[in-house]
Amino acid sequence: MRARVAKSRYECVTPTTFDITIYETPPISQGSNENKPQSCDESTPLNVTLRQIPPIYVGRSPTVVMTRIDPRFFYMLSILATAAAWIPTNGASSNAPGRQCLSASSSSTAVSSETSLSSNEIFTDFVEFLKEKQNRIIVQLEAIEQSSGAHFTRDAWGMMDETNEDAQAGKLSSGGLTRVLQGGSVIEKGACSLTLIEQGILTSERAATIRSRQPENGMNIQAGDVYSAAALSMVLHTASPMVPTFRSDIRVFQVRSSSSTDDGNDPTSMAWFGGGADLTPYYLFDADIRDFHQIYKDLCEVHTDGIPGYSYTNMKAACDEYFYLPARNEHRGTGGIFFDDMTATRASQAFVEGVADAWMPSWLPIVERRSGASYTTEQKEWQLLRRGRYLEFNLLYDRGVKFGLANTNPRVEGVMVSAPPRIAYEYNHRIESGSAEDDLLKVLKKPKTWV
Repeated sequence: MRARVAKSRYECVTPTTFDITIYETPPISQGSNENKPQSCDESTPLNVTLRQIPPIYVGRSPTVVMTRIDPRFFYMLSILATAAAWIPTNGASSNAPGRQCLSASSSSTAVSSETSLSSNEIFTDFVEFLKEKQNRIIVQLEAIEQSSGAHFTRDAWGMMDETNEDAQAGKLSSGGLTRVLQGGSVIEKGACSLTLIEQGILTSERAATIRSRQPENGMNIQAGDVYSAAALSMVLHTASPMVPTFRSDIRVFQVRSSSSTDDGNDPTSMAWFGGGADLTPYYLFDADIRDFHQIYKDLCEVHTDGIPGYSYTNMKAACDEYFYLPARNEHRGTGGIFFDDMTATRASQAFVEGVADAWMPSWLPIVERRSGASYTTEQKEWQLLRRGRYLEFNLLYDRGVKFGLANTNPRVEGVMVSAPPRIAYEYNHRIESGSAEDDLLKVLKKPKTWV
């Protein structure tokens, strides 16, 4: 069966779950105020149960018309698009009821079990997604800082620096765009960074690391092989201790062995995805953490059935394991999902892009609920102490920081951009048993199953 998945770019402020009814209809003109589908056929409509609200009608044209729809519902459309993608088309097997009612637009991606994108095509397409996603995130985050007037700076470097003559001449093989906001009323310091490396050369150490982590990929990866990498990473350190720090990233790493052909379509050219999203709260609000985890669990249930080993349960456990400070016997936060070494295919690309589409819907509702809450000087000081743990992890254990600093003449400001703006260290700090701070530490020492 061949199906098509519409690449949804809808995002929201407050995610929710709801019932959606899809009808196969003729195109509905943009701006229509109709509250029901036009000229629906007599077949039974497909009901995709996601949670509860009125029906949403999706036309058979690139224009998607929705009526009386709260912005909160946009996030779930991205999940719906993927769910609808596997509805059999006309003529499909009768034992799989339903019809393919969501048509693909020019921005859709074909999904086929018979064919797959080459790693080169996946890499190129994914880089474009990262650029688009960074722009959208900046707009969303600056919107919540309207009262403070804080904006993101723009620091382009390497191949992305339009003022660099070597970049204009195509002589550079790496670069990026670092966007930083500081001094906001919600975000004390936030960074959203895009990094791109093309035609990099593997060192013997990095080649050995890849071989050890990919023992069955069929490639003989050696020092001197060419690699490309791209990543979008974000960290949002909040002004209020009632709002958790949010960290997220998605990335792709491609390697071509020295025996690869020019078109890159043979097994000696491969790519892998990694990424995730997690929270570092300073005070526990269980409902916030549950809602956060539920969004990623729902996403995984839609996407990862065809990606063995990458269930929500596995990726939640990997997150807890990775963000751990062994010297402190503490986890850095309340987790989320974390994945690495995911073979790049059409299916995995859809999942990884879905993770990025869920970032803002998973964090902004918490901001809305908690950013206006009052707090004491002591609570702010506790936040600064916990930020010290955040920096400890980055410097001692984080693979991305180590990778960045290991480069010749590293761009230190870019590598360390995720560091908190202010931290505190206090010798042998004690907390009161049964306090809110104690409640947090209990969870950090023994992670919970949130959903």
